[in-house]
Amino acid sequence: MLRPVELEAYGLTLRPWEEADVKAALRGLSDPDFNRWNTPSVRIEDEEGALRFIRSRRQGWLRGDMLSFAVAEDGEVRGHVAVQLSDPRMRNGRVGYWVIRENRGRRIASRALETLTRWAFRDLGLHRMELGHDLDNEASCAVARRCAYAYEGLLRGARIDLDGVPRDLHLHARLVIDPAPEAPSAP
Repeated sequence: MLRPVELEAYGLTLRPWEEADVKAALRGLSDPDFNRWNTPSVRIEDEEGALRFIRSRRQGWLRGDMLSFAVAEDGEVRGHVAVQLSDPRMRNGRVGYWVIRENRGRRIASRALETLTRWAFRDLGLHRMELGHDLDNEASCAVARRCAYAYEGLLRGARIDLDGVPRDLHLHARLVIDPAPEAPSAP
């Protein structure tokens, strides 16, 4: 079990999801682009589904294997960022993020990812953070590059989309010993 924390950096607040965030969670999780680039276990199309998502994020903290944050700016939820810890002995994490449609293009994902990455290296003692994104997801590739996640290769058929079609992923990673990028800012 890990105690949920709140992080502030680069004009953002990363905090645990709350049930009061249900409308923002629904906007993000029901977005067609979210469903295009991610494979949720079930499509989220209503507030009950968004509440299940929020509650599962709380369970991830309790289990200590999925540390999820609502990404807020000026008190409003703008997106999501998380790190999955599959094997603590290996000190690796796998990151994911999304931004609500009307907030895209403002480097929220980059600022949130950099905040999460620095925290995970410093406070969780991780050595390696991985980021995988669909081959055609150029926006996620740009986020990875801005946050100094080096491109490591192609993972063929590594994600099955919601229609059952295998998708290729780019794999990026950053090690704790890699130079950190300049502090990200909004464009």
